Amino acid sequence: MLIENRRGNYSFIKGIGPYSAGASAAAGFEIEHARLHPPLPLKAGFERVSEHLKSLGRPKQSLCGMELRSPRPFSFQGFADFNAGYISVLKSWDVFQDGINPVARTNVAPEAGGLPEPALYGFSYTVARKQTGKRWPPSFVVAGAGELPEGSLSPNDVVRRGETSPAAIEEKARFVLGLMNGRLQELGAGWEDVTATSIYTVHNVHGLLEKFLLPAMGRAALQGLTWYYARPPIVTIEYEMDVRGCRREVVI
Repeated sequence: MLIENRRGNYSFIKGIGPYSAGASAAAGFEIEHARLHPPLPLKAGFERVSEHLKSLGRPKQSLCGMELRSPRPFSFQGFADFNAGYISVLKSWDVFQDGINPVARTNVAPEAGGLPEPALYGFSYTVARKQTGKRWPPSFVVAGAGELPEGSLSPNDVVRRGETSPAAIEEKARFVLGLMNGRLQELGAGWEDVTATSIYTVHNVHGLLEKFLLPAMGRAALQGLTWYYARPPIVTIEYEMDVRGCRREVVI
């Protein structure tokens, strides 16, 4: 069930404390995506988000997606500790909706690049549509998901935990694809509305692309996908994926 966030001009899927599972723009609005080049340390990244939204005349509550990069995967407890600091910033921005975090998030650990500390890679936000009088496709961002059931941050729930065989990676990838399908449906969107698809893993998934990933994407497969050679944010999770539907993307 979508929760309306009137101050941010979007609705979102309730997730867990650190993030929502996805967001969809309200009527008359669309979601834009911005990528930072280069990524900034998280504190400076939040400041850059604030500056960018202010330059557009948008409130902080319009923030609906964050993409983070970490030096290495966290333990489950380390992830909880990191999230506490991240959440405190969003609360100080008065972004939470009735005590629930509406901002979707992807957080991964690149294998190359040498990040010394957690950084902000990109973010998404709502803006008023510049054109009216035509049918617009859904505008949305789906949070990154690894092979954990919705609502869980328990190590006991990791699909094929501790296994990295080709069969295990395939089962993980199929499970995550199911999460993407479910979230898209809940946001009122489909693969035909997706403009960007990303996967995050260090494992070889070439065979899975033709086997089921690209066929499942339908027309979105024409745009290809971006494979980040990175690990999900928590040790023992091996595969992550996210998607979005944005008509405008900028690099800042």
